[in-house]
Amino acid sequence: MTLDEAIAAFVRYLETERRASSRTVEAYSDDLRGLAAFAKERSPEVLGDVGAVDVYLLRGWLGRLARTLAPASVARKVAAVRTWMRWLRRRRVIETCPAEELATPKVRRGLPTLLSVDAAKEVVEAPRPDTPEGVRDRALLELLYGSGLRLSELCGLDLDALDLRAAEARVLGKGSKERVVPLGARCVEALTRWLEVRGQLVSPRRPGDARALFLTSRGRRLYPRGVRRVVQAYGALGAGRADLHPHALRHTCATHMLDGGADLRAIQELLGHASLSTTQRYAHVSMEHLMRVYDAAHPLARAKTKK
Repeated sequence: MTLDEAIAAFVRYLETERRASSRTVEAYSDDLRGLAAFAKERSPEVLGDVGAVDVYLLRGWLGRLARTLAPASVARKVAAVRTWMRWLRRRRVIETCPAEELATPKVRRGLPTLLSVDAAKEVVEAPRPDTPEGVRDRALLELLYGSGLRLSELCGLDLDALDLRAAEARVLGKGSKERVVPLGARCVEALTRWLEVRGQLVSPRRPGDARALFLTSRGRRLYPRGVRRVVQAYGALGAGRADLHPHALRHTCATHMLDGGADLRAIQELLGHASLSTTQRYAHVSMEHLMRVYDAAHPLARAKTKK
């Protein structure tokens, strides 16, 4: 099997059998195409036989990447190639998996961006209610912070996903897994107001987008780039944080729930995490917050700092 055929077959597997998201498929495809481009330059003979890909070629490729990419990006590419070659070995396309010999770069995982309760409130309440776009922005900010939705989940919402009477929404998460998330009273109120004015943005020229919950001023489905711009704009306006991104509101939602007494299992269910270990990260974030408050407020902590 040629290198290109092996990559194409794996991408088809991701799309049809794994039913991976379009972003996941695109990421794997980009990483493997990058390897193919390097192989064409360094070892053209590999192009005709994927079994000729060895650890020396892989190390050379990663060595080049390490000159320009952050360790986290290189680690992702190592994981992509390893997954691909393990799949080829299971299919008996190759006999060994040289990617197993690759060392994964150490990635220092920083704490996620967080807002205080007051700052989050200011961001969510920043949109003006006198335009359809402002009403829309208030509703989507309430959803991001109030229900901890991922950006892709928010953009994928259709009208029939909402049940405002039951105060819940059906969300399609990672791996096409559906879950139901609760909607707070303020979120239900904001969504109700948005649905009252949403018709002003519906365009007869965009019938395919008529089902989308959130629309642009031209009647198109609101996509991730547009949501990022919205969050950045109100982050700057409401909290002086022009670098605010949608995922930060998801992190903030989880941390504020933990601080408010929610257990990790409940937060895991809300966020749609497959593993509790992912959710446990917020326990560390909350402890960092607690220590900062302690150092700033406790007299013994202040006395120690002055020494």
